[in-house]
Amino acid sequence: MRIVLQQFRDTVAPRRTRRKRRHVSQDETGLTLIEMIVVLAIIAIVATMITMNVIDRPDQAKATTTKTNILSVEGALKMYRLDNGSYPTTQQGLKALVAKPSSPPVPSSYPSEGYLSRMPADGWDHPFEYESNGSSFTLKSLGKDGKPGGQDLDADIDSKSI
Repeated sequence: MRIVLQQFRDTVAPRRTRRKRRHVSQDETGLTLIEMIVVLAIIAIVATMITMNVIDRPDQAKATTTKTNILSVEGALKMYRLDNGSYPTTQQGLKALVAKPSSPPVPSSYPSEGYLSRMPADGWDHPFEYESNGSSFTLKSLGKDGKPGGQDLDADIDSKSI
């Protein structure tokens, strides 16, 4: 007697077809040294162009930083006025935003951490000029040279002109 074993196939499920793999020759795998050099050269050219645009303008970046710092100090001064009814006096100066003033008028409401974490300075690390009569203030940077007046980057940057 002969027993025939037959493999059953599922007629409902689709047949799997094997995809033929394309044979990749040895010279087609990966990147060649020439291709890598070309990519690195392109990256170097783009980086050089970006760097040249940024390096030529450090003083303009400092002027922009100064304007941003002035706006931040203005915000702190306005918070001080909201809490205490007036701006710090000229004698109290911007130190009143970092530590509670002890000279009159002593603020009635002062946060434990102050209004600013450190004394503000312009982009060239010069202190700001501050004047106040209690109801208004003037805040300015003397520019790159640190002297009143000037032109271009040496010009004063005033809170009223921003």
